[in-house]
Amino acid sequence: MSGTSLDGIDAVLVGFYPIEVQLISQHFIPFDTDLKQAILSLHTPAHNELHQTQLIANTLAERYALAVKALLAQTQYHPKQIRAIGCHGQTIRHCPEHGYTVQIGNSSLLAELTGITVVSDFRSKDIAAGGQGAPLVPAFHDKVLRHPDWHRIIVNIGGISNLTHLAPGINTSGFDCGPGNILMDAWCMQHLNKPYDENGDWAATGNVLPCLLDKMLTEAFFALPPPKSSGRDLFNMAWLNDKLTGKEHAEDVQASLLELTCVTIAHAIIQQYSGVQEVYLCGGGAHNLTLRKRLAELLPECIIQTTGELGVNGDFLEAIAFAWLAQQNLHHRPANLPRVTGARHPCILGAVYYA
Repeated sequence: MSGTSLDGIDAVLVGFYPIEVQLISQHFIPFDTDLKQAILSLHTPAHNELHQTQLIANTLAERYALAVKALLAQTQYHPKQIRAIGCHGQTIRHCPEHGYTVQIGNSSLLAELTGITVVSDFRSKDIAAGGQGAPLVPAFHDKVLRHPDWHRIIVNIGGISNLTHLAPGINTSGFDCGPGNILMDAWCMQHLNKPYDENGDWAATGNVLPCLLDKMLTEAFFALPPPKSSGRDLFNMAWLNDKLTGKEHAEDVQASLLELTCVTIAHAIIQQYSGVQEVYLCGGGAHNLTLRKRLAELLPECIIQTTGELGVNGDFLEAIAFAWLAQQNLHHRPANLPRVTGARHPCILGAVYYA
């Protein structure tokens, strides 16, 4: 899994058994600055972008292969013992309103480099069936994090925030809430030359700017009813800069961006679901202590914890989910939730590239 945050590649080796999903091993490969900038450049039209897209897709496949080989070396598994690689690929466009989404990574090359069958392009079939193609992880959350008695929400705070609603006796639902770390990380890199604001310490030194927050909250996406999804196509630095006067203190902007993430998550929960008892966080944002504290203030009636409390490593939960999506494909089982994505019907997700 390499997501909107562009921090790197999360790789997991997962065993699926009749009554459990077992995380056998995990590995992380960070993106270097040049690769991150090259991927970012693909999000806007540019000269010769088709050629550049294919070159970067090849580079990503090579990095994915390195991650796979590192996992195998750690565990002494042989490629022939692995049923498949579930590869999300790197999103460079997500435009369900136009009927498409694009994740790159050259799955044919990945299969060739590893000798393992690859399942990828998980989102396109859902979009073809009229859905958003996202979020897809709520279906997996339903399998592994649902409790028969407790009313809970799982909030994945990656580049974009999305939530999964798990209530006893009620069908699972969920949707993208808005920006998670994407704007905070970009602002931190611009002003501190750091990839993220560790623990939210920098944001904690600033003050929320009510006028800026109000401007950001006027974005039409926040008022849309679910199903809905978003990404870097909407929430990017151009979007933020359009709302700034240029006179703001950098730390106050960071504090306002953190508040935007927290408020949009909390409002989504309050407006769509009542009686929630537990909120479990996963993704990179779960490590942001300032963010967690603010969410607890906004949701005082909920227990706020990380999925680690449920025995699931939140840093690798999304990667585990795409291993599960690959397994669903190979068993010819639908893996989307139309209630979540808005698709007309359940779909078998992904395309298979045999080794």
